Amino acid sequence: MLPVGEQQTTLEAFRRLPPIGPRDLVGLWKGRGIPAGHPFDGVLENLGWYGKRFRPDMRADALLFHASEQRLVAIDPKRIPLRLALRFHGVGRTRVARNLFFYLQRRLRARGPVASLKTIVFGGVESAAMVYDDQPIVDHLRRMDEDRVMGAMTISGDERIYFFELDRVNEP
Repeated sequence: MLPVGEQQTTLEAFRRLPPIGPRDLVGLWKGRGIPAGHPFDGVLENLGWYGKRFRPDMRADALLFHASEQRLVAIDPKRIPLRLALRFHGVGRTRVARNLFFYLQRRLRARGPVASLKTIVFGGVESAAMVYDDQPIVDHLRRMDEDRVMGAMTISGDERIYFFELDRVNEP
């Protein structure tokens, strides 16, 4: 059961949104967390998270980060110790973590897409979801409008949900 408060309120808002099809997500998306009491609130932003890229073959770059002002790098989440990150989440909001993560980006770089887009039922609604290849993570997605999507990241074995928003980026 989810904690009462921000998590539940945000989940209810998510559930009211209409579904979106996987093909409607193809492209580059800029992300930002929606604070709702999850341990990862503020962590991704501190580490330079940019967003996600969904490809026409229904594969995805799950975690895009700023490598520089003009360049993005796709990170392979299988290289991130998820349970440790959840336990010591406060460290992820520090300057030390940001600097260390920037330094480690080269070693964490993905060698290709690391997730798949599928249609999955969540909260009784069938909608697009991004399923990570090597982590027990699913990002459930719902449409806010034509260019905005809300996500609910679930981790198997953890009741808490990390919420985020994605804005479509018009690539040149």
